[in-house]
Amino acid sequence: MLKIAVYGKGGIGKSTTVSNIAAVLAQKGLKVLQIGCDPKADSTSLLHYHQKLPTILDLVRSKKNVTLEDMICTGYADVICAEAGGPAPGVGCAGRGIITALENLEKKGIYEKYQPDVVLYDVLGDVVCGGFSMPMRDGYADKVFIITSGENMAIYAAANIAMAVQHFQERNYAQLGGIILNQRNVKNELEKVQELCKDLDTSLVGTLSRSETVQEAEELRQTVMQAFPESEMAQEYRILAEQILEVCQKNYQEESVC
Repeated sequence: MLKIAVYGKGGIGKSTTVSNIAAVLAQKGLKVLQIGCDPKADSTSLLHYHQKLPTILDLVRSKKNVTLEDMICTGYADVICAEAGGPAPGVGCAGRGIITALENLEKKGIYEKYQPDVVLYDVLGDVVCGGFSMPMRDGYADKVFIITSGENMAIYAAANIAMAVQHFQERNYAQLGGIILNQRNVKNELEKVQELCKDLDTSLVGTLSRSETVQEAEELRQTVMQAFPESEMAQEYRILAEQILEVCQKNYQEESVC
């Protein structure tokens, strides 16, 4: 089972990217579980036509006996979807919602029952507090990939996330798998992100173009892989998914040899 956490600044296209990667992997015949770790609870929405998915945090607060089936739904290409959720704005800790969600999913035996080949944690990365860093630690994710553009705030957030990952690497938790560039067509974008990779001693895993196809698919409430499977953008997601798998499998093989 490959366990992958994807982090990035809010609005960077993280959930769209993760959902399309999930769709690619599912189309390859892999069993995929996508867990949204964002208070907005919209990580998996493109996989089930934006139908409202009850969040785990809301279920735990409002229902006495919550079942595993209450917490999930099956989306496009049979991707298993779950949303952690969060508190009302200005009330409580959003990070606590992630902790509650992951702990409840584990207690209910989601990994044993569905036996996913790939688990994708889609995590907001503007602030890496204890709750938001949970997918990096406690055995949840093996690899962390960070999505950024060449915009200064996105790069700043990516650097902070990377520092958090490196902190946990020292405790044998998740390792940094690399950087994904989601282009915004800003000046010297590629060069800026390559410099970031150099500073972090990591690699640029893949690059996604800025494309109207993504917005057109979202208007249809679908992933690009579902709405426009023959498009150039769909091919970019396929290539990115393969590159992510290659990084994860290479690391697994190296650990097996050791």
